[in-house]
Amino acid sequence: MLEHLASSVLRWRALLLVPALVAALLLPACAAEEEVAVPDDPAPEEVEVTSVILASTTSTEDSGLFGEIVPAFQEAYPQYRIDVVAVGTGQALEIGRAKDADVLLVHAREAEEEFVADGYGIERRDVMYNDFVILGPEADSASLAGGDDAVAALTTIADGGHTFISRGDDSGTHKKELSLWEAAGIEPEPATHDWYLSIGQGMGDTLTMTSESEAYTMSDRGTYLSMREGLELVVLVEGDERLFNPYGVIVVTDANNLEGAQAFADWIVSPTAQALIGEFGVDTYGEPLFVPNAE
Repeated sequence: MLEHLASSVLRWRALLLVPALVAALLLPACAAEEEVAVPDDPAPEEVEVTSVILASTTSTEDSGLFGEIVPAFQEAYPQYRIDVVAVGTGQALEIGRAKDADVLLVHAREAEEEFVADGYGIERRDVMYNDFVILGPEADSASLAGGDDAVAALTTIADGGHTFISRGDDSGTHKKELSLWEAAGIEPEPATHDWYLSIGQGMGDTLTMTSESEAYTMSDRGTYLSMREGLELVVLVEGDERLFNPYGVIVVTDANNLEGAQAFADWIVSPTAQALIGEFGVDTYGEPLFVPNAE
């Protein structure tokens, strides 16, 4: 009897020890899990993004250049967002005078230098250049092909009454065109010259209308190359030193986002941005649309 009772007690003790043994075996595993658990990464600090308003020309927009350089700048400076206002150079300078832009990228050097001299801009810095070309239909009724004298070409157009389509928008291209007419001693006015059409449009629209009208016009080379496949226009006159087309960057005095404007101006003349500008268009057109020339 006593032996049977002792045996029962031992069995019960053994049964009672099983949960304790199981718990003892699980504890190291739980501890191991706790030791290897990786805490969640802290949430990255959000960067406060501020807008930098860039007033520039339709030629830089229509050529596709901004699609290349703006993302590169914003990647380097994620605290800034570039908002492009693409208008003619004259209007871009007016926007700068009203302080409705922080930085300008324009191409009418004399007007740019006047803008800075009048205190509206801090400094003008060279960024890049290309050139203007006189375009027309391949049939070329004015027989301009192969010429390198822009003033002589415009004189021939006027004397022959060949249709010429002008941007007429106070852009850098329009300013250059007017200076060439002046050099030719001609004052083209739509009211008195039915061959001269002033349409008040950007470069892209002007090229399209010129192509459809089988007329003549003057364009910056970059925009023409970027649109060439869709146009019935060819380069007829080029190489005249008067067709040189430099672009400059200007930070607006007391700009609303002065730090962002200065960051963009410093970046666009940096080796990184200059390399991007120099490569832009080569793969597609076989030549760069703009030549970097920052000092």
